[in-house]
Amino acid sequence: QVQMVESGGGLVQAGGSLRLSCAASGLTFSSVTMGWFRQAPGKEREFVAAINRSGGYTIYADSGRGRFTISRDNAKNTMYLQMNSLQPEDTAVYYCAAHGTTVLYRTPQRYDFWGPGTQVTVSS
Repeated sequence: QVQMVESGGGLVQAGGSLRLSCAASGLTFSSVTMGWFRQAPGKEREFVAAINRSGGYTIYADSGRGRFTISRDNAKNTMYLQMNSLQPEDTAVYYCAAHGTTVLYRTPQRYDFWGPGTQVTVSS
């Protein structure tokens, strides 16, 4: 049974940083492409970043490029999202997701496995 659990969310002031983690089990972690998504109240779930199986290739949404860094440690079955210079508009529930192809999709429907999410709140 595949399980994915996010952690590291919380309340931070504008300009601050957070590091999210996503621990996965029940799958061959090094064989899945991983991504981060977020969903703010009343909005659709949106793409944040994705990383390929080896961790050597990444893509970002324009909203996070230059501020967010996605990474993974296949030995620990864990993916990370380092978020710097956070702004109130970054407030959302952040989700990690995985799928078994090599394509770095930006569309949430392409991902097969999801964590329950972690809340990130940025105060002004």
